[in-house]
Amino acid sequence: MLTAITNSWALLLGVAFLMLGNGLQSTVLGVRASIEGFSTEATGIVMTCYFVGYLVGSFITPKALSRVGHVRVFAALASLSSASALLHAVFIDPTAWAAMRLITGFCFAGLYIVAESWLNDSATNETRGQLLSIYMIVLYGCVALGQLMINISDPGSFTPFVLMSVVVSLALVPTALTAAQVPAFESPSPVSLKRVYAISPLGFVCAFGVGVAQAQIFGIGSIYGGELNMSPKDISFFMGAVSIGGVILQYPIGKASDAFDRRIVLIVVSLLAGIVALSLNLFSGPEATPMFLISSLLFGALCMPLYSLAIAHTNDRLEASEIVAATSALIVIGGVGAVIGPIVSSILIGEFGPNSFVYSLSLTLLMIGFFGIYRMTVRESVPIADQGDYIGVPLESSTMVVTMTPEGEEWYEEVIAEAEAEAEAEADQAYAQAHPELGLGDGEAVTDSQTPDMLEDGPGFWEEESSETEEPEPQK
Repeated sequence: MLTAITNSWALLLGVAFLMLGNGLQSTVLGVRASIEGFSTEATGIVMTCYFVGYLVGSFITPKALSRVGHVRVFAALASLSSASALLHAVFIDPTAWAAMRLITGFCFAGLYIVAESWLNDSATNETRGQLLSIYMIVLYGCVALGQLMINISDPGSFTPFVLMSVVVSLALVPTALTAAQVPAFESPSPVSLKRVYAISPLGFVCAFGVGVAQAQIFGIGSIYGGELNMSPKDISFFMGAVSIGGVILQYPIGKASDAFDRRIVLIVVSLLAGIVALSLNLFSGPEATPMFLISSLLFGALCMPLYSLAIAHTNDRLEASEIVAATSALIVIGGVGAVIGPIVSSILIGEFGPNSFVYSLSLTLLMIGFFGIYRMTVRESVPIADQGDYIGVPLESSTMVVTMTPEGEEWYEEVIAEAEAEAEAEADQAYAQAHPELGLGDGEAVTDSQTPDMLEDGPGFWEEESSETEEPEPQK
């Protein structure tokens, strides 16, 4: 693990700064919206725009990467995200904030793609799994720290927006100065959503439902706390507890799903998460009591691994060649759910009060569990011996995180080898056309002896020049 960190510390540090800014922004905006008197529905739309921008950015950024390159794309998106954070404090208006959140979501989608493709390229076969685990810890841990950063500034002032901008800008420093080689880039193309549902209805429904639930928490959680009249400090503790919980049970739940029927593990975890969500109402109030924070921590611990369980369960029913494309599709499905979650929650809170936020969370997760029970009556489980390994994957990641899994590693190596072979063939063809005197045919490789070398070209040039300038010998 030390080797994985040593080889990628600069990139991980850049990701850490990004997540600090992202965590701080999601909490501050919810608190500041309440201070400014925004309606819950308007704030819900603002928060939803982040996930809309994220979904759009996940499709557009790969095209920009192939044309412009990693360093330029990362620098441009980080700078744009930093500027949009500051503009929240300049234009205190729901419409302006919605536009800024749209831009921020777009930027972070691209930043994740760049960071994950870079991390994957810097990993070896031995360190790739460890690096993915470290990456998840950095993601959830720094989001939690960012949410707690609201306590070092007044959310009603300009200061937290400056802090957001500063920490996002700092992500540029280690990334721009890294000596890591810019990787070749190839983004996996997801299969159709209809095809994914046909393969695994439960995996599809779980990915969508978890996208709804997690976006409710991270998009509307701070608004929920504000409706309970919590202080900004208590709201940050609540949000931080959920984020930290996302790490603590990833490994135990993953090992259990590998050792037992994965579908049963998914059902049990989703039902428990729904029940724990209901317990939040039992301990909620103007103060974040220890029992409320413990419930929040346990909820995060149960809810966050569900996304990875959905991916692992779907992959159990796939051929190895289909796994990368199907996993990419599940990430898109989770993104669509994330667009729906915040707007639904904000409407419910506005109409029925803060308790409806918890009820909607619980209902979403319980429905996943009940649907899983139904699926067990119509389809047999995959034998435990045929199940693949559980790989923890965060919801807020790009399709490039798939390439850090064992199956993704094989796919990535194949497509990069194909891309390099195509590029080499194109270069050979271009050189053959530029040098017809070599007599190369289509598809014929250029050998080292046919390729002009600088040391060989020099004497040839000078010999030709000397023959032209040499005076003819006088005739006798």
